[in-house]
Amino acid sequence: MPKQALTDAAVKRVKSPAKGQTDLFDKGYPGLALRVSYGGAKSFGYFYRHGGKFRRMTLGTYPAMTLAGAREAWRQARGVVQSGKDPVGAINRQRSFVAFSSVLEDWLARDQHKNRTEHEIRLKMAKDVLPVWSDRKITEIGKRDVLDVLDAVVDRGAPQTARKLHAYLHRLFKWCVGHGILEVNPVADLDMPAEASKRDRVLTDKELVVAYRRAGDLGFPFGPLVQLLILTGARRGEVGGLRWSEIDLGEGAIKLIGARTKNGEPHRIPLSAPALEVVNEIPRIVGSDFVFSTTNRSSVRGWSKTRKRLGDGDWTIHDIRRTVATGLQKQGVSLQVIEAVLNHVSGSRGGIVGVYQRHSFDEEKAAALEAWGAHVMALVHGSARGKVVAYRRKTLT
Repeated sequence: MPKQALTDAAVKRVKSPAKGQTDLFDKGYPGLALRVSYGGAKSFGYFYRHGGKFRRMTLGTYPAMTLAGAREAWRQARGVVQSGKDPVGAINRQRSFVAFSSVLEDWLARDQHKNRTEHEIRLKMAKDVLPVWSDRKITEIGKRDVLDVLDAVVDRGAPQTARKLHAYLHRLFKWCVGHGILEVNPVADLDMPAEASKRDRVLTDKELVVAYRRAGDLGFPFGPLVQLLILTGARRGEVGGLRWSEIDLGEGAIKLIGARTKNGEPHRIPLSAPALEVVNEIPRIVGSDFVFSTTNRSSVRGWSKTRKRLGDGDWTIHDIRRTVATGLQKQGVSLQVIEAVLNHVSGSRGGIVGVYQRHSFDEEKAAALEAWGAHVMALVHGSARGKVVAYRRKTLT
């Protein structure tokens, strides 16, 4: 059992095992461990003995639960053990069956442990659901919340994943009704997300300006969030779930670990001068690492309402990402650099090329997004002089 004095930085950068899962025990906190799965999911657990049996209790998933939060939960659970009781029974009856993350763990352990799709369910929940609902009371999650989660997945271009999540959540909430945790299944009357359809919608310059200006009028949290999407071309979930610990103002970049990206690859997003200005104006939420939140405990919800306030037309939030890619192409940015900006590992960076071509393109990405940021600002402020910003393409050797 590997042990070390865990720190926030160590938890953040610990690498996933090649297969299975590994437990890293926190030195000085007997039984407290960080479990890391090969898919990148991380969770805190407490190992203890009760009635002569060795048991593990899930405390919460990272990053929704911080190291400090895990240690506090450990103190509570350990106190219950020292009093001669089983914390899974004592604490879960008081708290865990309320928190979505704990109900999910119980459902997986009791109802899905023999299901061949259990691992896939864990991965998809960890990526798209737990960052939003982890510490929310499951009794407070309604249809609108489910739609927001599914819409977010569809808008990032993954409708098939959204359809799978719909099925998984339906199973989970149906089980909750059967076990007296919920009165109603919020997924029961929700239609399955639409099948995948190819989109090529790109915002016009006028639509882009309207969206950026109206985002400015929205205020926190959705205003700066949408402006960062326009300036970076990042995925909605990446920016919507952004944490202050992922922003390096010294380097002027957002640094995402593989567990926070669609393809599981770490992603460095350079922040242009306009993007840094947006970030520097964002208010900090006391006691929360979330950049954009209304609850202090989870990322924002309510994207469908926000989209309607950004202008007319049939475009979606995900179309902003395609608009950035198209704009970079018009400015002469190479396909390889555009794919690096978007963190795509297919196309020119896929297959055997992706195996041997390990260049990060950090400098090229920064230059491309700086030029794009200047272009957007020229449009927003009505400067005809900057409507086309030249990008000097580097020669790669």
